[in-house]
Amino acid sequence: MRLLIKGVAERALVWSGVVRTARYRARGRALILAYHNVVPDTMTSLGDAANHLPLSRFRAQLDSLEATHDIVPLAACLHGPAHSARPRAAITFDDAYRGALTLAVPELVRRQLPATIFVAPAFIGGKSFWWDELGRPDGGLDNAVREIALNRLAGRSDAVCDWARESNVPLAPVPAIARAASLDELAAAAAASGMTIGSHSWSHANLTHLSTDALVEDLARSRAWVRSIARSWCNCIAYPYGSHDQRVIDGCIAAGYEGGLAIRGGWVPTTDLNPFAVPRVNIPRGVSDLGFAIRTAGLLAT
Repeated sequence: MRLLIKGVAERALVWSGVVRTARYRARGRALILAYHNVVPDTMTSLGDAANHLPLSRFRAQLDSLEATHDIVPLAACLHGPAHSARPRAAITFDDAYRGALTLAVPELVRRQLPATIFVAPAFIGGKSFWWDELGRPDGGLDNAVREIALNRLAGRSDAVCDWARESNVPLAPVPAIARAASLDELAAAAAASGMTIGSHSWSHANLTHLSTDALVEDLARSRAWVRSIARSWCNCIAYPYGSHDQRVIDGCIAAGYEGGLAIRGGWVPTTDLNPFAVPRVNIPRGVSDLGFAIRTAGLLAT
């Protein structure tokens, strides 16, 4: 029933012309889309499923986006509105999943579209993320587990997995396509036309729960690593879990970053943009074609 109501609401928004009008009024403005992984269509049950978008859906979304938006590099979205007849969109990926680098990046290169990949270097080499190891068989992640992981255990993967074993919370094996990429795969993606690499912190911890010294060390280490491996790199951080506060922002500034990206939000502000609170629009696995049109018209900020 909930899905039915949602579908009716989405159709009403699109068919009413609200979406088309919103795009027209936003011409020249920018949205930043946040993706995570892209996987083969045959893979239906993968950890925290919302992060793992089937390749056919990704291709369909690119078709839709190319028809309505100018797809531009991330940097172009951070410098105010442009003189354009259409809104602009930048594509970003968090976590440097193997599927994103080996399936999504070639698709983007084929279409000559730019994107930015945010990397947590501690996971490069095929390591899995705790939320995928703890994903339920139905593809979800228990809210109580998420709360413990992010707050009590600061989002640290080793601590979360140790707690799960001690608490008899089952850990599932994660296939290679849903793990972080290898260093060679990241290097190949970084060298591809239009691809830029950025920091997603070193350890993908909840930065708001780190001590100040640990915070700055984690941020500086990741930034230095990204600079060392990428031909084209972005001096912004994508905050893990989207979590940040003024202390985290101060740590980013101390580590040499020039900006920070959240995981929620709508249009990039045209004036008075806080470079350390840049909004993005999250694109989960379950979004419908109509839901994607609504998100990319800037009408849904979560």
